[in-house]
Amino acid sequence: MAAARRAGARDVFVNCPFDAEYHDTFRALIFAIIACGFRPRASLETDNGGETRLEKLYRIIEECPFGVHDLSRTELDPKHHLPRFNMPLELGLFLGARRYGRGKQRRKCVLILDRSEYRYQKFISDLAGVDPHAHGGRPSAAITETRDWLATESNLDLPGGGEIIKRYRAYRRALPKLALDLQLDPNTLTYADFVKLTTRWVMQDIRKP
Repeated sequence: MAAARRAGARDVFVNCPFDAEYHDTFRALIFAIIACGFRPRASLETDNGGETRLEKLYRIIEECPFGVHDLSRTELDPKHHLPRFNMPLELGLFLGARRYGRGKQRRKCVLILDRSEYRYQKFISDLAGVDPHAHGGRPSAAITETRDWLATESNLDLPGGGEIIKRYRAYRRALPKLALDLQLDPNTLTYADFVKLTTRWVMQDIRKP
C-alpha cells in the first residue's frame, strides 16, 4: 500500500484505559501494533507542561490515520462513584475528524473494542450500526482483533494473530531482563520506555534466522 510508506501513515492512535486493571491488555495492544509494523500513539507519549491534554489529543488524532478505541471501562469509580468518559470523548473526537475533516482525515480507519459485542447498546446507543469487536477482557483476544483489523484496513501481509500472541508471550518473559540491562525498573516503565523496549525486541526478533 503506497500510503503506508509515507511518514505517519502507520500511526495508530490508542484510546483505552491506563489503569492497573487494564495494564496487561494495554501492553498487549501496544505490542500487537508494533509487531504488525505500525507505530502506536497515545496521550502518554509526551509530558509537555506547555500543552494541554485536549490540545495534545487534537494533535495526535490529526496525525493518526488509524485509531483503536476500547470502550470496555464503564464501571463507576469506587472513590467518586462516577464513570470514566475519556474513552467515549476521544472516540468522538476521532470520528468527528473523520466526518468533518478534509483530505486524509476522511480516510481515518476505526476499530472499536469492548468486552462483548453488543454491550455498547446499553451505554452509547448512538453507535447503532457500528460493530464493536469483543475481546472479553482477554489480552490475547485484543491482539487478534487488532491484528486482523490492521491487516484488513492496510492490505498488508501481516503475521497471524496466533503468531503475534506467541511472540508477545516470549517478549513478556524477556522484558524484565531487557529493562534491567538498561538500568530500568521493569515494574515502573514509562509508556515511552515500554514502546522503545518493545520496538527494539520486535526488530531483533524479526532479524533472527
